[in-house]
Amino acid sequence: MISFVLGVEDLADARFTVSPLQEAVLSLRVLRDPGLSALHLPWRRSVLGRLGALDTTLLMSLIGRRLALPDFLTPPPTAFAPAFEDELAVVRRVRPEVVRRDLAAAHAPGPLPEPLRAAAGDDAAVLRLGDEIRAALRRYWRLALEPVWPRMRLVMEADMTYRARRLAMGGARLLFSDMHPDLRWRDGVLTIDKTIAEHRVASSGRGLLLIPSVFAHRPAPPVSPDEPPLLAYPCRAVATLWTPPPTPAPTALAALIGVPKANLLRLLDEPLATVELAHHLRVTPSAVSQHLRVLHTTGLVTRTRQGRRVLYHRTPLGDQLAG
Repeated sequence: MISFVLGVEDLADARFTVSPLQEAVLSLRVLRDPGLSALHLPWRRSVLGRLGALDTTLLMSLIGRRLALPDFLTPPPTAFAPAFEDELAVVRRVRPEVVRRDLAAAHAPGPLPEPLRAAAGDDAAVLRLGDEIRAALRRYWRLALEPVWPRMRLVMEADMTYRARRLAMGGARLLFSDMHPDLRWRDGVLTIDKTIAEHRVASSGRGLLLIPSVFAHRPAPPVSPDEPPLLAYPCRAVATLWTPPPTPAPTALAALIGVPKANLLRLLDEPLATVELAHHLRVTPSAVSQHLRVLHTTGLVTRTRQGRRVLYHRTPLGDQLAG
């Protein structure tokens, strides 16, 4: 059981953030143990196909027998939505003695697995091991999570909106009441049950950082009592994340923007002039110009001049709609 003692100022300084690095680290548990969360099985299957020859032995060795992870790999984000590389840069500055401490804590009471034994060596060996871990995480992020990060972030930000409304309507009690069954809020103390560590941390003006997580299957505070109060928690609507989007009906685009504009948008796979478009559609150039004006002002087509002709072409947004 881990408890955070939070004063009025700490609650006033409570804030939400998202962390791509934390999601990458937490996802390793799902990758290793498919039974941990059936919701993520579609993601896991797709990732195994993308990883190919990537050796994940070092990454899998980071996970303790009780599913603990080293705290130094999940530093508190310093911005609302930091870039993955910015968070890796923070990890690079972690002192060797902290790396040793956190690796040992994640695997306690057992010994470190073979790929991490260098952490028991001198500082130079620990620094080399840190370089290897960061390089492995970078490769893993690019293959496994970066392609789906925009979707993940939307789900997490929707959860933050919901939580902020709960906080505004009923304070901390309402905020934490439906976050997870392992969380309890009482008399200014937030208690997280079923943790591998047992300690009580006084925030003492450091606030509380709340991080909605797609891959956290239960609340995940830092293992070490030396870290400031931080809580990654399972966010809502994760079950919708890996559901394939519905296949659009053939008439969906026409229903959205009208038949004439839909036909124009589909024709603009390559740059065409107004007269050529009118010829294809068997309408007058003035009718085409009217629809092109609307498509251009809404950012669906772009135009360039070629001599006396003006050529129209779909923008990336137009490509998405036409597709």
